[in-house]
Amino acid sequence: MGLPLPRRAQNPSPPQPSLEGEGENRLRYPARMPVPHLDRPICEPVELHPGAPLRVQRVRQGADADPSAPFPHYHDVAELVLFGRVRGDFIADGKRHPLEDGAVAWIPSLHQHDYALGPGPRDWTLLQIDPNTAATLARAPGGEALAHAFCARPDAALAARIAMLGDWLRETGGDDPIAAPLATALLRAVARAPRIEGEPLPTDPDALERLRPAIEQLRRDPANAPSAEAAAELCALAPAYFSRRFHQQLGMPWSDYVRTHRLHLASQRLLESDQTVAAIAAALGFATPSHFGDLFHKRFGLTPNAYRRAGR
Repeated sequence: MGLPLPRRAQNPSPPQPSLEGEGENRLRYPARMPVPHLDRPICEPVELHPGAPLRVQRVRQGADADPSAPFPHYHDVAELVLFGRVRGDFIADGKRHPLEDGAVAWIPSLHQHDYALGPGPRDWTLLQIDPNTAATLARAPGGEALAHAFCARPDAALAARIAMLGDWLRETGGDDPIAAPLATALLRAVARAPRIEGEPLPTDPDALERLRPAIEQLRRDPANAPSAEAAAELCALAPAYFSRRFHQQLGMPWSDYVRTHRLHLASQRLLESDQTVAAIAAALGFATPSHFGDLFHKRFGLTPNAYRRAGR
């Protein structure tokens, strides 16, 4: 699951990524042909490398970047976004927070959230953090703020410290033994930043909770996703009511959500594993590799193999 892609020209040509720096995972793509798992801070699902406490990514988009449409979601990992240039809104826990240059956004594990980014140049550093690490920090003295989603704007001195820690983490990578203590220091610094107050939204904070049993079943076993009727039964709802409520809350029918979830998980595995396209398709429940390829191309504008080559 993740946000819909920005508007894209028909029959686009393959993107030409450029690598900036060494060991920073800094990739730039033309805004109208993104590789979504790399250049969007909001993709779900998320799988950290085995044993790694976090994932770090640096993203830059140019002046022709399209606006992003909001799409509510959540994931297991906690998420910290350190924005550079940005305009738009951060939406979490029933509030809309205006984003400004230098803002930071924090989302604990399993908190519904979203981003509606304005058009034009923007950049950010994304940290996706093991939920147990984040929860431990939230229980420690001085870390209580990390138990809740928030948006903040550090002052100049604190911003400099946060930027230094973020740069250090990008250079070392999430698999380095020093990553965990660096992330701890970074989160403690972010927790002290002055908040950007949010505007309450007319939403039901428990609206998504009734749907979580079906979503969690999909997350546990994406290859054997329940049908809409079985998903409704998991949520103790009548099928018609489940379908209506799911579409209202998530912006798409259950079947589309299942397909999108699988495709985004496939995009991640294409970039971070050496599994064949056929193996990824089978593991995620697609009927055939060719069917998977057709759906993937329709979603991302690239074949699975082209996507893998572009991302690497």
